[in-house]
Parts: sequence; structure tokens; C-alpha cells
Amino acid sequence: NEGVIIIAATNRPDVLDPALQRPGRFDRRITVPRPDLKGRLGILKVHTRRVPLAEEVDLDVLARGTPGMTGADLENLVNEAALFAARGNRERVTRNDFDLARDKVIMGPERRPMIMSEQAKRNTAVHEAGHALVGKLLPGCDPVHKVTIIPRGQALGLTWSLPVEDQLNHYKKELMDDLCMMLGGRIAEELVYGELSAGASNDIERVTNLARAMVTRWGMSEKLGPLTFGQRDGEVFLGRDIASRPDYSEETARQIDAEVRGIVMGSYERAKKLLNENLDTLKRIADALVEYETIDANDLDMLIAGTPLTREKPAPRVTQQPPKEDKKKDKRILDALDRM
Repeated sequence: NEGVIIIAATNRPDVLDPALQRPGRFDRRITVPRPDLKGRLGILKVHTRRVPLAEEVDLDVLARGTPGMTGADLENLVNEAALFAARGNRERVTRNDFDLARDKVIMGPERRPMIMSEQAKRNTAVHEAGHALVGKLLPGCDPVHKVTIIPRGQALGLTWSLPVEDQLNHYKKELMDDLCMMLGGRIAEELVYGELSAGASNDIERVTNLARAMVTRWGMSEKLGPLTFGQRDGEVFLGRDIASRPDYSEETARQIDAEVRGIVMGSYERAKKLLNENLDTLKRIADALVEYETIDANDLDMLIAGTPLTREKPAPRVTQQPPKEDKKKDKRILDALDRM
């Protein structure tokens, strides 16, 4: 028997013409999600086949520490780790090389040459300390893996949480704790400096979007109940995105806004109370970030327990210094003015 099998792939199955999905056309639809733990382990084995690894490298542990990564991300991870080993003149790729590569792939490359004033550095440390402390104290948040004030990408600092296992679902308690953690940076600045900055703009945007999704998409509002608000139009063509049109009254819209605001402000007050009760610990974490620039989960546990860090300090980075006075230039300007 001779036949032709047609295989096609798309990232947008919702926009396919119904004629393509009739019996006899494309009879079987296979969904390819992001790889799970077993899939990531298999992908890592493929890409490390020709890469000399140190004995300490455990691919199973590495697969557990890369949830959400696609096959391309894992290939990039192995390539970056090999580059770090080559720059260090090592014949084998070590576990530390993979850790550095994972940070670069997930959080972006470091911008160490970026000039930061000491005050900006301390402000960033307080902000990230707020995120890290709230994430450490609330059980619903993913475990905090690393906190840094070294600029990466567009961010001046980052707090990176790593889930224990692949997340297949989200529960309301966990989402409420995540809201508190996102707001922790803004609240920390408010408690330490008594002022607010624009550095929390991305956090506020994420908090608002998450709270609105809880109310309008996931039915997590006690007042509005298990309802979905807003129909999503699936007719998409070139250059257009899925649009959402309201299918509810103006009174319901006001109730949705009130529920979203109530969830956000409730999380704000909860996180503020938590940081107020642990203000000394917050300042201790911020001081450690200023001194060491990057701390991991073990360092964070020691700081919360009140134990000072004793490891080696990093090399100092370039910071912005106030301009020196040029007395000769000032004298030339005054002489020129006198001649005029």
C-alpha cells in the first residue's frame, strides 16, 4: 500500500480553518507541551552526549532545577555551561558552570559594567530583601533559590524562586501568597525609607493582572462566585491578537474592580504586617546583599536565624562617584567673564 501522510504544526490551533479539521484531513491532533521532569532528563542526556562532564554533575538534579524550560532552553543551557568551562580553561564542565549558565538563561546576562551609585545599590538591596523575606516566610510561595542586586537584563536586581516540582495547577492560597511576595519589595522601601519609588512598576502590573485573573477567569471571588467574565474572541488574523469584550453590566464591572482592589490591598496589608514584625531581619538581608551582591537559599536561612555570613566577598564593582571639582576650569570661566 502506498499513501501520503501529511504532518503539520502550529502554535495557534484555535485559528485553524474548520475545513482542515474534517475527517480525512488531519485526523489526529497531538499536543506537545513543555517537557516534564522525565522529558527534560532525556533532552539533557542528548545535548550532553558530546560534552565532557565532571563527576559531580548529576543530570537528574539539573533536570529537577529547570522546570518550565523547553528543549531549546536546555540546549542553550548546555552550550552556555560549556562556554563558562572554556573561559575558565577547564577540560570538563562542572556543576558551578551549569549553575552560572542556568542563571544566565533564566535571568539574563549580568551587566556588571553598569554604573550604580551606592544609594541606588542599597535601594535595590532593600527592595529585593523584601521580596525574599516574604517569599521565605509564606509557605505557599515557591522556595527562594537566589537573590541578587547585580543588574540582569532590564532589572536592577532579581529574586529567583524555584519550584520543588512541576506545577500542574494553582490554588488560591498559593496565589494569595504570591501576591504578598510580589508586593514585598514596594513595602520594604516604604518601611525603610518612608518613600515610594517607580522601581516596583513591574511588580504592581503583575499583581493587578494576577488578581484580575483570579476574579474574572478562575472564579476565586467569594462575592462574585464561580463565574467567568469577558468573552474572548478567537477570530485572529495577521497582526491581530485575541480580543476580549465585556459580557456583563456596568454594575458587575464595578464589583469586579472592587474585588480586584480588595484582593490586592488585603495582600498588601498582610505583607506589610509580616515585614513590620521582621524589620530587623529585613535590614540584615539588605546589608548582606549590599556586601555580597548575591545570596542563595542557605545564606538566607542563616540571615533569618541571625547568623552572620562569613564567606568571601566579591570583587568591588564600579560605582558612580560624584564629579571632582575642576578649579582651573572654574578660574578660566571667571577670567572669560571678566574680559566680557
